[in-house]
Amino acid sequence: MEAESPVSHGVTGKVIHATFLSALKMLDVGKWPIFALCSQEELKLIRQACVFGSAGNEVLYATENDEVFVLGTNCSGCLGTGDIQSTIEPQRLDTLCGKKIACLSYGSGPHVVVTTAEGEVYTWGHNAYSQLGNGTTNHGLVPCQVSTNLVNKKVIEVACGSHHSMVLTSDGEVYAWGYNNSGQVGSGSTANQPIPRRVTSCLQNKIAVNIACGQMCSMAVVENGEVACGYAHTLVLTDEGQLYAWGANSYGQLGTGNKSNQSYPAPVTVDKDRVIEIAACHSAHTSAAKTQGGHVYMWGQCRGQSVILPHLTHFACTDDVFACFATPAVTWRLLSVEPDDHLTVAQSLKKEFDNPDTADLKFLVDGKYIHVHKVLLKIRCEHFRSILNNNDDDIIEMSEFSYQVYRAFLEYLYTDSISLPPEDAIGLLDLATFYRENRLKKLCQQTIKQSICEENAIALLSAAVKYEAEDLEEFCFRFCINHLTVVTQTTGFAEMDHDLLKNFISKASRVGAFKN
Repeated sequence: MEAESPVSHGVTGKVIHATFLSALKMLDVGKWPIFALCSQEELKLIRQACVFGSAGNEVLYATENDEVFVLGTNCSGCLGTGDIQSTIEPQRLDTLCGKKIACLSYGSGPHVVVTTAEGEVYTWGHNAYSQLGNGTTNHGLVPCQVSTNLVNKKVIEVACGSHHSMVLTSDGEVYAWGYNNSGQVGSGSTANQPIPRRVTSCLQNKIAVNIACGQMCSMAVVENGEVACGYAHTLVLTDEGQLYAWGANSYGQLGTGNKSNQSYPAPVTVDKDRVIEIAACHSAHTSAAKTQGGHVYMWGQCRGQSVILPHLTHFACTDDVFACFATPAVTWRLLSVEPDDHLTVAQSLKKEFDNPDTADLKFLVDGKYIHVHKVLLKIRCEHFRSILNNNDDDIIEMSEFSYQVYRAFLEYLYTDSISLPPEDAIGLLDLATFYRENRLKKLCQQTIKQSICEENAIALLSAAVKYEAEDLEEFCFRFCINHLTVVTQTTGFAEMDHDLLKNFISKASRVGAFKN
C-alpha cells in the first residue's frame, strides 16, 4: 500500500461533475481476457458486465433477460455461488436474476456491492473488515441484502475501496461501513464500522450527488460543487472541462509530468481539448480521460510502464484503456452494453447483394438471375468500370462461367470474402485471373490449399499452372512430393498432361524425390 498525503485543499468556485456511474455505450467486452471463457453466443446476450479481482480473473454479467451470471477464480467466495470453487463455466446467480442491476462496485478482497433498480443493496465476498455491512466478519458466499439503517432508503449508487463500502441514497445521504484505519468511513474515528452508518460531519446538511472510493479513501460530490475527500490518488473534472489530480504519484498516475506525490489539486493538461470524462480505479494505478473531440488519453501505470503525462491512444472509450493497459485488466465501472442494431457500411452492402428490390442490373447465368448494383460494381472492379460505362442494359447474359462461380465472384465484390466448395474455387481462380483480380486469386488459392488431398493434388497442380498461380503451384508440388507414392497411383496422375508430367518429373528429380 502506498503512503499518500491527506488532502488539505479543495477545488473552490467550480462545479465538479463526477463520472463514476455506469456507461451506456456499444462496447466490445471481449477485450477483457476473462471473456475468452464465454462463447460468442453468450457474449451477444451480455448487457451489463464488471471484471474485477486481483488478477482481473472474476466477472459478473447480466444478460438481455436480466439473468445474472458469474465465472472466474472465486477468491473469498466473491462470485456469490455459495462456495469458494473456481469455475470456467458461467454460473447463474438466482438471487439477483430479474433484479435489474443499477450500479456495482468491488473491493480488493474482493467483496462486491450491488444496488438494484428498486434501490436494494446486496453484498457478498470478502468480509474480514465487515465491509459487507452485515455486522459480522464472516465471508459472504451468496448475495445478501443489506438493510440495517437503509430501510425505506432507495440506494442509487455504490462504491468500494479496498475493504470498505459506501452508498448514496436518492435523497442525497451517504452511508459507509467496513475498514476504517484511515478514517475512510467518515465516522470520526478509526474503528472499523460493521454496519451502514450515515456520514454526517463534513456532509451535514449537504446533498451528495456522486460518490467514489480509492483504496483507503472516500469522496463525495455535493450539489454545490465542493469535494469532500480522505487521502487518495484522485481525479476531478470541472464543468469547464478542466482536470485536476492529487494524491499518490509513484507511477505518474496524476499526469503532472513527474512522480512526486501531490497534497492538493494540481491541474492536468490534456491537449487543448475539453475533457468530458475521467476514469480511475482503486485496484490499478492507471488514469484515463476522454475529450469532447473523442480523443482518449491514458497515463500512470500502463502495462508496467510509468507514463507521467497524458498519452493519446487510439481507443474510442476510457473503458478500453483498462481492458488493454491496466494491471490487472479490470473494469473501472459497471459496463452497460447496448444491443448494436446499427449496420456498418460493409454489413449494409452485404445485405443488399442479390436483392431484387434495390438492384438496377441482373446477370443471367445458367438460366438464373443474380441481382446487383451498377455503381458498386464500377467502384469495386476495373473490368466492370470499363464495360458498364455508357451501358444502359439492365440484363447481361454470362456464359463463360458457371452460376456458382459467377455468383461467388459478384458476392465477393460486396463482402470481400468467398464462400464456395473447393472444386468451384478452381473455376473462380480462372475468373480472377481473367479479370485480373489479384486479391481474389489469393483467396481462391487459400481455399484450394485447404482442400488438397492425394486424389485431387494433380488436378489442383494442373489448375495452378494453367492460371499462373505460382504460390499454389509450389504448394501443390510440395504436397505431391511429400505423398509421392500415393499420388502416382491416382487416376489424376495417370491422365496427367504430357508437358505437365514432363515438367513434374524433371522438377521432382531436382529435389531428389526419386533417390533411394
